[in-house]
Amino acid sequence: MSQRQSIRGMHDILPSETPLWQWLESQVEAVLKQYQFEEIRVPIVEHTEVFTKAIGQTTDVVEKEMYTFEDRSGDSLTLRPEGTAGVVRSVIQHGLLHPPGQKVWYHGPMFRYERPQRGRQRQFHQYGVEVFGLAEPVVDVELMAMIERLWQRLGLSSAVSLEVNSLGDPDDRARYRQHLVDYLTPYAADLDEDSKRRLQTNPLRIFDSKIETTQAIMSEAPRFGDFMGDAARAHFEQVQALLNDLGISFRVNSGLVRGLDYYCRTVFEWVTDQLGAQGTVCAGGRYDGLTAMAGGKDVPGIGLAMGEERLLELIKAKNEPLPMASGVYWLGQVPVGELLAEAEALRLACPHLTVGSDLVGGSLKSQFKRADRSGARVALIYGEAERSQGIVQVKDLRSDSTQQSVSKPNLAQYLSSLFSTQS
Repeated sequence: MSQRQSIRGMHDILPSETPLWQWLESQVEAVLKQYQFEEIRVPIVEHTEVFTKAIGQTTDVVEKEMYTFEDRSGDSLTLRPEGTAGVVRSVIQHGLLHPPGQKVWYHGPMFRYERPQRGRQRQFHQYGVEVFGLAEPVVDVELMAMIERLWQRLGLSSAVSLEVNSLGDPDDRARYRQHLVDYLTPYAADLDEDSKRRLQTNPLRIFDSKIETTQAIMSEAPRFGDFMGDAARAHFEQVQALLNDLGISFRVNSGLVRGLDYYCRTVFEWVTDQLGAQGTVCAGGRYDGLTAMAGGKDVPGIGLAMGEERLLELIKAKNEPLPMASGVYWLGQVPVGELLAEAEALRLACPHLTVGSDLVGGSLKSQFKRADRSGARVALIYGEAERSQGIVQVKDLRSDSTQQSVSKPNLAQYLSSLFSTQS
């Protein structure tokens, strides 16, 4: 029998990798907490209609990418391809749209059937945030300011750049859509196959094409700004003014669109040139009217999402030291039960410290190898000589610093101070 393999585009995240994931998640969640976002957890499976109503029947996501199946009752269910639609369903169901200003964040796997490539998988992980009930431009800008603060925290400010645009109001978009179709129709035979299909279903998405011939055609296409109504134009001008007031650098990209039907007015992306074709690392926009479309009260909304895999790729691309390992690992040539007892005592004295111990024994060399593989920052060496002297040898596994001798009564305080200065 051949060895079982994971499904293509759905990867295991191994113990050697999870510390970096956990570090990234702690940084993201710390910033979200600063901005008073509250966590919401929704199912990864929804009734298919939750997505088809919100995303739109003619989008690539619905037409080609959703994992949809019938359950034993004959209901059509779908693994979530994005987070906003499920969150909207939840806040409507549980009456969270009033009073205005509900701010939530979520995190977890999303699923899309598409060709796996760097930074894009069939099961991928996203952070998302949503704000309901607030229509003011300052809300749009606060979201962008929050993500700018996250880039600073992650050391990615120089790796990404902000692009903004406005998709106007629904009437503006319908008017523009017709002008765009009129422009593109004479070029239909010269478009790539995806763009030919989109010309009939979702022509704004043709701006996303990576095919050079299509890009050349789109470079001369009418831009949405010429069709934007006064209200949407004033909103977008205020967004730009507020970004300038905060000193946040941005570029207006008139070709920036969205593949999902529910977006309007402000849309924005942070892009990078360090991930090949997959250049978008965080994207969002306003979706006023989505709650009404989903069967709830008509309130404004705005949100964003960012993929963890792409953020991790960017962090690794910096070629800087990754976050330090943490925790300690007991080893030494004394009875295994004695090491276990010492580890239990240290866990009691330092409840926030990760404590491992060698339960196999053998030579110190083999024990040090296991300590290193454990991911611990520090090895605690405790043998017969240390026992007789009432000390523990403390060895930093991640640097060339000198090994320290610490008395057992002072060990908990020493380690607490050591990890406090390294955090």
